[in-house]
Amino acid sequence: MGHGQLVPLGHLQRNYVRLCAYGQVDSPMNVSIVIAAHNEEHFLPRCLDSVRKASDVFGEGVEIIVVCNRCSDRTETIARSYGCETLDDDSRCLARIRNRGVARASGEIIITIDADSWMTPGLIRDVVGKLRYGRYVGGGAWIYPERISLGIVCSLLVVAPFVAFRGVSAGLFWFRKREFDIVGGFDESLVSVEDLDFALRLKALGKKTGRRYGTARRNHIWTSCRKFDRFGDWYLARNPRLVAAIFSGRNRSAADHFYYDARDTRV
Repeated sequence: MGHGQLVPLGHLQRNYVRLCAYGQVDSPMNVSIVIAAHNEEHFLPRCLDSVRKASDVFGEGVEIIVVCNRCSDRTETIARSYGCETLDDDSRCLARIRNRGVARASGEIIITIDADSWMTPGLIRDVVGKLRYGRYVGGGAWIYPERISLGIVCSLLVVAPFVAFRGVSAGLFWFRKREFDIVGGFDESLVSVEDLDFALRLKALGKKTGRRYGTARRNHIWTSCRKFDRFGDWYLARNPRLVAAIFSGRNRSAADHFYYDARDTRV
């Protein structure tokens, strides 16, 4: 419809009702960033610097919550030096760690990111814009590794069948707290792939309510290759059974081996 053309009153009324149903007319757009962190003194400053830059581009302050999971290094001290709110969680369950952070958040819009990832400067502005008018239920982001190699590519190809054709993205999540509560948050019965499970349930809610699951593409995240640094670039390609065990979501030994007990070689 071009400039100067009248919009039918019925069309305006239907869209106004739709926006009111999602609670997005004249509603505050305050944002909380939730960061899961386990001994992250090496990576956390880069993550928090990226959040600061993205907040500056967004033009409004954001609340930052760092959930310190079994930290024995300077993670909490660094988080507080950036003005973050911190809380402790000693569980070996990323779903519970993420849920604790979201429960503490006061923002209407939540963005979750891991401490070894960092966002592009326009990301917060981008995802808030996507949520503002009710077309999106939430979503994830494109993920770029900090480095690439043939081994990493082959390892990612082993992982691909478990996530291909699902129509979701992860790495970083953005959503309204209301939708988080409706889908029940992250499933704490899962010890791994809680992110994929959450994405699929959020997408299902969007389909039910006429909204899309979105992916931040131009504004995305970069992530460390810490697991490849620790285990080797070819590790997943050479251990497809481990990949299958991790993607079952309920194999405690596989999750402990690859996530909860794995140490960064630079710490």
